[in-house]
Amino acid sequence: MKSSKQLFQMLGMAARARKIITGEELVVREVRSGNAHLVIISEDASKNTMKKINDKCNSYNVEKHVYGTREELGHAIGKESRVVLALTDAGFAGKVSGLLNELNRGWANDENTCTRIRETSESDE
Repeated sequence: MKSSKQLFQMLGMAARARKIITGEELVVREVRSGNAHLVIISEDASKNTMKKINDKCNSYNVEKHVYGTREELGHAIGKESRVVLALTDAGFAGKVSGLLNELNRGWANDENTCTRIRETSESDE
């Protein structure tokens, strides 16, 4: 999938520019301080982490997406597995948000999972 590759490349560029914060506590601190523009949580995050990040993002009106596994997110930024990422640059956040919205079209991001809500032509082929 081309967009998925673009997304991971954009995350890598943001990491090299030092515009990504990783780790649950550090991300929560960035959300509270107003520095986080976008938060990405891995699909395999624990329920506790998912709830904590959801609550903070909702309270402070920060955009949040559930996407990829912890290994994919870590690999994209050149680190070991990462469960949660926060983008601190508005430009990177806007581009990554657009790519995530394109990839998640037809998926519902609720507080616990990503659930497929629409049939796709990919599964029919």
